[in-house]
Amino acid sequence: MIRMMKSMGRSMASMVLAQQQAPHPSTCYSSLSAKAASSAAAIEAERCIREGPRNNWTKDEINSIYHSPVLDLLFHGAQVHRHTHNFREVQQCTLLSIKTGGCSEDCSYCPQSSRYGTGIKAQRLMNRDIVLEAAKKAKEAGSTRFCMGAAWRDTIGRKTNFNQILEYVKEIRAMGMEVCCTLGMLEKQQALELKEAGLTAYNHNLDTSREYYRNIITTRTYDERLQTLEYVREAGINVCSGGIIGLGEAEEDRVGLLHTLATLPTHPESVPINALVAVKGTPLEDQKPVEIWEMIRMIATARIVMPKSMVRLSAGRVRFSMPEQALCFLAGANSIFTGEKLLTTPNNDYDADQQMFSLLGLIPKAAEFSQKEADFESDKIAEAASS
Repeated sequence: MIRMMKSMGRSMASMVLAQQQAPHPSTCYSSLSAKAASSAAAIEAERCIREGPRNNWTKDEINSIYHSPVLDLLFHGAQVHRHTHNFREVQQCTLLSIKTGGCSEDCSYCPQSSRYGTGIKAQRLMNRDIVLEAAKKAKEAGSTRFCMGAAWRDTIGRKTNFNQILEYVKEIRAMGMEVCCTLGMLEKQQALELKEAGLTAYNHNLDTSREYYRNIITTRTYDERLQTLEYVREAGINVCSGGIIGLGEAEEDRVGLLHTLATLPTHPESVPINALVAVKGTPLEDQKPVEIWEMIRMIATARIVMPKSMVRLSAGRVRFSMPEQALCFLAGANSIFTGEKLLTTPNNDYDADQQMFSLLGLIPKAAEFSQKEADFESDKIAEAASS
């Protein structure tokens, strides 16, 4: 009897010990949930916040971020954005086509190509008074960056027009605005001259991945685009480079574009994310519109892999509702283009944008200049005042 009682006691003690050691069901569930929640977006966002930007991304890493559950990707893009930027600030920019149409290139998306019947006629370079008046109105409307675009393949053999643009840059900088140009391919000396004139940034988009690029453009190589970016960077001008989605590319091409940008020696200061605006008469006129979730994936991934860059919600914004645009800002976009047109395509209404800023509590971002640029601006203002 005594032996039996001792045996039963040992058995009960073992059962109690086993219960004490076994994890509670809720603990198991929490552990599994934590593992499931550790998406690539979560892991890389936390690493980014802890260690800062890096340039050694692999395509697989960016692909994993891009394909994280969309709500998770949205959340962690917002997390990085709030850590790196004032999340309520959004820069307003204005883009003016100062030389429209007649371009010799065959970019399949572009209504300004002379190869397509889009109804856009070639025009001469805008004169000084029209350009400066447009810049003045843009500043009065709240824009802090004024961008000038010319439908050229390159600037070779355009010395007179190029010199005029240098003067436009100087005078617009004297207004206290950031100035950006997109004039096609540049030579090294021209980049230096633009810097000397006070140019803040130069836009030269890569458009898509290296692999898909030949399906969109044959008149300029991918490496020529990268060479222009190198000249711009060497001249000390901020690089503005992004791409377009909705060209018929696969998701792997979107990842490839972001990989190229995120592995440049220095991340672009500005990364425009454009949604194709299909124009009748171009080879891509029948492409289906980009959905908001595609934009969110691009913006949030760009924000995580290039945390300090300005991510610009650019062409195609006109198709998105205010709630959809709000999701883009939440994901990490912090710049828009305002004004009636983006080069030749429609853009959002000014009053609607002002209403959106008010409703969402967005704050217009002021122009930013380095100390050297600030000194340049002061000299120009003093020069203008004394003349």
